[in-house]
Amino acid sequence: LVAEIEKKITEAFEVFDRESNKTVDVREIGCIIRSLGCFPNEAEVQELIAKIEVEEPGGFVHLEDFLPVMTEVLLDRRFRPIPEDVILHAFEALDENKCGYITKDDLVKHLTEQ
Repeated sequence: LVAEIEKKITEAFEVFDRESNKTVDVREIGCIIRSLGCFPNEAEVQELIAKIEVEEPGGFVHLEDFLPVMTEVLLDRRFRPIPEDVILHAFEALDENKCGYITKDDLVKHLTEQ
């Protein structure tokens, strides 16, 4: 079980490891955690980052420092997934034309405009 979890974490981490050097920008940690099905609030993300050794200057996180912290989070099931009805409600709010899908252009518009 632990090996499977570590593999899943490593794969998620590698998506954000743009230079393939087993490091990511500390600002990507929240995205990585959420891509693993955990949905902590921003304060909880900052608490996790505080547990991870962050390389200064520049704020990079090494996989070897991230892996044990995130493995513990997943094993403890610390952050529950967002309920389906909440996700559906958010989708419906973005689907202004009520057509059952969101176009790429609409999604980009929603994510980049205030």
